[in-house]
Amino acid sequence: MDNLEVVSLDTPNLGDRSYVVGRGSSAIVIDPQRDIDRVTDVLDQRGWTLSHVIETHFHNDYVSGGLELARQAKAEYVVPDGMDIAFQARQAGDKDELPSDVGLIRVLHTPGHTPNHLSYSVNVGGEDVALFTGGSLLFGSVGRPDLLGPELTEPLARAQWASMRRIAEEVTRTAQVYPTHGFGSFCSATATVGNESTIAQQMASNPAFSVDEETYVAELIAGLDAFPAYYAHMGPANQAGAGPIDLSLPQVATAQDIARRIAAGEWVVDLRHRRVFAADHVKGSLSFDVHGNAVTYLGWMIDWGTPITLLGADADEVQTMQRELVRIGIDRPVAYSVGAPSHWASDAAPTSSYRRATHADMAQALAEDPDLPMLDLRRNSEFDDGFVAGAKHVPLHELRGRLDEVAEWASDNAAHGPVWIYCGSGFRASAGASVLEAAGVDVVHVDDDFPNAEKAGLRIEHPVHGHRLGAVYAD
Repeated sequence: MDNLEVVSLDTPNLGDRSYVVGRGSSAIVIDPQRDIDRVTDVLDQRGWTLSHVIETHFHNDYVSGGLELARQAKAEYVVPDGMDIAFQARQAGDKDELPSDVGLIRVLHTPGHTPNHLSYSVNVGGEDVALFTGGSLLFGSVGRPDLLGPELTEPLARAQWASMRRIAEEVTRTAQVYPTHGFGSFCSATATVGNESTIAQQMASNPAFSVDEETYVAELIAGLDAFPAYYAHMGPANQAGAGPIDLSLPQVATAQDIARRIAAGEWVVDLRHRRVFAADHVKGSLSFDVHGNAVTYLGWMIDWGTPITLLGADADEVQTMQRELVRIGIDRPVAYSVGAPSHWASDAAPTSSYRRATHADMAQALAEDPDLPMLDLRRNSEFDDGFVAGAKHVPLHELRGRLDEVAEWASDNAAHGPVWIYCGSGFRASAGASVLEAAGVDVVHVDDDFPNAEKAGLRIEHPVHGHRLGAVYAD
C-alpha cells in the first residue's frame, strides 16, 4: 500500500472502528470516537502530525470526538455538506478532493445510511488504495437505512443500492475497504462477515452487489430490527459539536446516598460480574455487567438525563464504564463507590440475592411444573429464530415500558414460582432480572447460552408470524 499504514481503533461494545491513517510523518483520522486519547496515543507513538479529521456521516450510535481532536491538533475538520452545524468545519461534497501528505483524498457521496453520507478514497499514484466507507459498504452487508425515520427508510434503501454500484464503478477494485460500522453495531442492516476485504472481494461476496434493486430493498427492510433508543440523541449532539471529556472519578457515594438515590428513582448501576451480582447486591440497584455490553443496553433503557451512580468491585470497572458512557453522550455519573454490597447497603436499601441457573435447570423445573413462568428477553429477530415453548416474550429494551404488564403476569403465575428469565447469553437476563426484582418480582436468572436450551431438552418453537414482517406473535 505504498507505505500507507492504517491503524484500526476498535470499540467493541458499540461495534465500531475508527481509523488513524499515516504515511511518512503525516496522518488523517476517520470517524473518531469521543475518547480521543486513544487517537493521540497512536499519533504520538508514530510521530505523526495530524492534517485532517474526517467524518463519513453524522453518527447515530455515538458522539464523535472529531471536533475536539481537530481543535487540539489544529487539523482541518471535514464533515459532509448539507447539514446544519454549530461549529466551523470544512463541509465536503461529492467529487471534492482533499490534498494531504497521506495521499489525495477523493470524496464520494454514498447516501443510504444517511442522506449526506460520504465515503473517502485515499489515492496514491493514481490508484485508490483504501476506501473508508463509514456506514455505507460494510463487510458482507450495508449500513441500515431506517435510523432517520420510516418516511426515509425506503428512499435510503434504494440510495444504498445505488451507492454500492457507484463504488463498484468508480473505486479501484484492489482498494482495501475500511468501514466504521459492522462489528456488532446496531447501525449494520445485517450481520457482517470478516474483518478485512477489498472492493473486488465485496463485489463477489456481498449480496448488495448481486441482487436487483426491488429484491434488495424488500429484503433489507424486512430484516431490520429495533435499534437503541439513545440513538435519537446522537445526531443532534454531533451537529452541535461535542467538547472535551472528563474521565476523573466523581464524588464517592455513601450507603445513605445510595439508598436515597434508589428511593428517588435514580439509577444505581452495579458493574460487577453478573454472577457476583446475583449472589449479593443492594436491592434496587441494577445489574449492567461492565464485562459485557453494558453501555448499549443502559443507554437503550434509561430515561435520558436520569442521574447515574456507579458501583464497582474496583475503580477500573467504574472508569471503564465512564469511558463507555461518554461515547454515547452521558458525560458524568453523579457518584460512585467501589468494594462490595456490605459497604453499600443500609436499612433503607438492604442486600438481596436471587438464584442463577442453566437451561438444564429450567428444563427440570418445567418438567415438574408445565406452567413454569418463563420470560424471553431477546430481540424480535432472535425470537423469530426460535424460542422456548411457553415463554413470554418481552425484549429487554421494552421491559421498563411494559413493567406493569410483566409484574401482573408474574403475579398471576406466582403459584408456579419465580419467573425464569433467559436471553442469548445471560447478560441481558441479568439486567432484566435486576429490573424485575427492584419492582418486587421474584426471579431466577438463567445465565446460559440460548443454544443450550434445545440441548437441555427444552422444546423450541417458532412464532407463527415474524415480528419483522409486522404481525407480532401473541404469547
